[in-house]
Amino acid sequence: MVHFEQHEHIAVITLDRPEVRNAIDLADAERIEALIDSIEMDDSVWMSIITGTGTVFCSGANLAAIAAGGSPAKTARGGFAGLVTRSRTKPMIAAVNGPAVAGGCEIVLACDLVVASSAASFGLSEVKRSMVAAGGGLYHLPQVLPRNIAMELAVTGDRITAQRAYELGLVNELVEPSDLMNAALALADRVGANAPLAVRETRRVLLDGMTQDATQAMAVAEDSMTQIRKTEDFAEGARAFLEKRTPQWRCR
Repeated sequence: MVHFEQHEHIAVITLDRPEVRNAIDLADAERIEALIDSIEMDDSVWMSIITGTGTVFCSGANLAAIAAGGSPAKTARGGFAGLVTRSRTKPMIAAVNGPAVAGGCEIVLACDLVVASSAASFGLSEVKRSMVAAGGGLYHLPQVLPRNIAMELAVTGDRITAQRAYELGLVNELVEPSDLMNAALALADRVGANAPLAVRETRRVLLDGMTQDATQAMAVAEDSMTQIRKTEDFAEGARAFLEKRTPQWRCR
């Protein structure tokens, strides 16, 4: 089961099947993809958080369901969990409450920011089951971790602790389990204090720039700024600065 709630401009998606370690099946993947569609279309939502209940963030695909004849836990657009290859414009934070392994780790790697409980751990365990991590993990992992560490996780199937992941830069904030959601919401509030359209453009330019040379990346950024100058929020940002007040963003 996948739950949804909204806290002002923040959407929260919660994986809630602790009896199967929050493993994902096709119905869950379709539900997550539909929620992301809704988030993307709703101007009142500026960012999202994905988390899990119980002691595990997500153990990956529900192998028992697949072995019993179920369909793979992926969608045509979103890939695994309806998320890992889903094109998005709004930032997503992973609030990792426990182990994030196999596809669960790939969900984390598909997010933009990570807040982790000290009880969390991360790993691609597929090789332990004679499988290959096909949900983006083998692509994203060496982008956020040193090559040899990424290779170690990929070919041993072993996990690293939340502390180690924080030291290596995979995790933005490491907190006690009881503080996890408060920390994730606080980080979302820090993002949400900024102009939402500018945040989305900044995210896009940064991610696109990872595959561009410096000249291309700078040209894309300049074009993006040209478009932002045409928005109402750009004018509001300047007015609020001059009037020494908090901006009132309208997302247009």
